Amino acid sequence: MNQNLSTIEAILNLSSLSHLTTKEAVRMLGAGIDAAWDTKNIEVLKHIVDILAISIDIEQMNQDDVCLFHYFLANAWNGIKFLSSSASGGSWDWESQAVEQETLSIRRALSSSGLTQQPAIRVCQIHTNLANCYDTTGRFVEAISEWDRALQIEPRFGMARGNRASGLWTYANSIYDNGHAVVMAREAWTQLDPDKLEGLEPGADKYFASVRAKIESKIPHDVLTKPFDLNGFDLGETHEEQEYRQWCLNNKLFLNPLNDLGPVSIAAQDILSCPSIVAKIGEGPRFHDFMNQIKQEYCSARWLVYDASRNQSPHFSDKDVLLYNTLDYPSYGLRTEQLKLGFRGLFSLFDKIAFFLNAYLDLGIAERRVSFRGLWYVNQERAKGICSDFTARENWPLRGLFWLGKDLYEDTDGYRDVIDPAAKRLNEIRNHLEHKYLKLHSDLWNGANSSTFTDGLAVSLGRDEFEEMSMHLLSMTRAAIIYLALGVHSEEMVRANQRDPNTITPPMPLDNWEDDWKS
Repeated sequence: MNQNLSTIEAILNLSSLSHLTTKEAVRMLGAGIDAAWDTKNIEVLKHIVDILAISIDIEQMNQDDVCLFHYFLANAWNGIKFLSSSASGGSWDWESQAVEQETLSIRRALSSSGLTQQPAIRVCQIHTNLANCYDTTGRFVEAISEWDRALQIEPRFGMARGNRASGLWTYANSIYDNGHAVVMAREAWTQLDPDKLEGLEPGADKYFASVRAKIESKIPHDVLTKPFDLNGFDLGETHEEQEYRQWCLNNKLFLNPLNDLGPVSIAAQDILSCPSIVAKIGEGPRFHDFMNQIKQEYCSARWLVYDASRNQSPHFSDKDVLLYNTLDYPSYGLRTEQLKLGFRGLFSLFDKIAFFLNAYLDLGIAERRVSFRGLWYVNQERAKGICSDFTARENWPLRGLFWLGKDLYEDTDGYRDVIDPAAKRLNEIRNHLEHKYLKLHSDLWNGANSSTFTDGLAVSLGRDEFEEMSMHLLSMTRAAIIYLALGVHSEEMVRANQRDPNTITPPMPLDNWEDDWKS
């Protein structure tokens, strides 16, 4: 404790770290943040992020220290988040500067080339901390992927395993399908076995034990322990179909919450849909119809990306289409255009989700003004704050959708600040694809400087990089659709509790649209 107090006093007496080498300054930050955490001193953390951190010249750091700097800064913001709120796990406020800055700092650490120089456990901690940020804000789908990345590096990393299991339990409570919820809860309970949780932080064992006990209080023990094979399901009739479904499973791209458990064959179908909704008489199943369209567009875009990335041989429709060799290894052909169409279709889904919510929540936004980024704010202006239609709701999946929107850049006032360092580039690519000129190049291309001529009209991109962007967009849109469906379910549960118990709500069963009817 005396050492902590000494460190804190030294930190508070400093107004700059510019007199130190960058390596010394980073170590000083780390020591100060640890001491502030140990003593729960929020003033020290604020002093570090507001004054000391900005006095360090990041441009002069080696990449190893850049990674550590952002990791330490994220820990400082994490401390501010927890110590400034009386709520367990941080505030339920929809907006949070601390969470934004923590997320941005962790992502900067992950995107630094110095990440490869960090010990494996440090990398696990960084992925786990990002997952915890996601989970706090309702981005539980993306949280699980980050915990999985930590466990791929070190399967014994207990904090990732325990937090992942706790996240699965909360996820299970948001699912409208009871069978799926039980499967997910079983997985959470199994992973919270104390024998599987090694190297936990102080106090974490008690928290994880309490979560496991809560699962046991809700689900019979024989259900939790009964053997059940998650991989005993068919992947299709043909080899081609099986390969496609396995690719979807491996990349967690099925619209099925169970796919977040991993590439288990039980999840090899797009079963997620619009949950039951109580509608006005004569209104009809319009939201179910809209969800059908969103799902179909997503699944079709998913196939376009898959087919384009797996099948790059010339198509007969490309025969006798006269094109010139511009000496910069351009990528032309049906498959390339499929990839672009998939990307465009996926990006368009965000505004369609906003359009859905505008109608479902009766927000009253004029159709021409509905946008995914602006949906949440008073008069669609971020400076005016989040409208009460959302702040009055403790709807975890909807808040996840709101925070996912912070990863989408818009070149308009109020929406240029994002928490994803790659968001601006993604928007630039989309803008050129939609309105200007995006040029993809084969893997023989070594960048703009390698070409004989400079194409000043185009934004050039390697096809491989564009495929990676498309895969990232697939994951984002899948998460958004899941948050939408489960957010609607959460809202319907609230409405049911508020409805007069004597109100009659006659059911309107909907049959499935058979596969044979599709064209």
